Amino acid sequence: MHLLLTGGTGLIGRALCQRLLAQGHRLTVLSRDPRRVARFCGPQVQAWTSLQSWRDADGIEAVINLAGEPIADAAWSARRQQLLRDSRVALTQQLVARMRALQQPPQVLLSGSAIGFYGEGGEGVLDESAPQGADFSAQLCADWEAAALPAGTLGVRVALLRTSVVLSAEGGMLARVLPPFRLGLGARLGDGRQWFSWIHIEDQLRAILFLLENSSCSGAYNLSAPQALRNTEFTQALARQLHRPARLVTPAWALRTLLGERASLLLGSQRVLARRLPDAGFAFDYPQLAPALAQLLAR
Repeated sequence: MHLLLTGGTGLIGRALCQRLLAQGHRLTVLSRDPRRVARFCGPQVQAWTSLQSWRDADGIEAVINLAGEPIADAAWSARRQQLLRDSRVALTQQLVARMRALQQPPQVLLSGSAIGFYGEGGEGVLDESAPQGADFSAQLCADWEAAALPAGTLGVRVALLRTSVVLSAEGGMLARVLPPFRLGLGARLGDGRQWFSWIHIEDQLRAILFLLENSSCSGAYNLSAPQALRNTEFTQALARQLHRPARLVTPAWALRTLLGERASLLLGSQRVLARRLPDAGFAFDYPQLAPALAQLLAR
């Protein structure tokens, strides 16, 4: 199968490139920097710098849309919010517009989203039927999804990837917190009662491939391990794996002072349930946190 991938040089995209190539697929990656594509995805992967390169003759059968500037890396100024929207919503709109211009659009579009769609969830369980939240990240995810859905009018099967925090040894959240935890400086965030939802990178890749290959799967899917934990439980589980104490507390007020609105990403509570993936026949390899951490840290 010939696939077009956006976000191919990100944490998930890099791993997905290698998995798809190992399965014998042909890949084209949309990127502003073709050198990064060669570096992270491999010299055999074709790189496009513009969607205008896409022609019917390319025979692209599927699109996996993972592009998006990191949401937590900078303050949500008006300029930053626009950049986040452009890298998600505007790009997705451009993808669908390009599909509309083709005589033979792809068969399937897997389009990125995140559990940020649900906003603050408190103690509630958030499956795919839960309503959209009200904060900036929720609206961003909702608009991102809305930009992908019109591809369905072209006969394209659309699946939305509402991704949790991806745990990987190669980067992301886990790589950021490991240095202080290894020094015995692991800390609970706020009161630690907020729910934390996560997924092992291996299950993330397997879920994407599952949705790619199963023609009956469409609509929104939570990509989140069955075992959501409170922040305190995650903190202690990671400390145990590293054989270090984690007795410190980072006060909520300090996070809000330092991060502003972005503090909601750390203090917000999201007890996410992936209901539709298991209903479709998907089984998680890493449903529990301790074995997931043990496997990642062994690497």
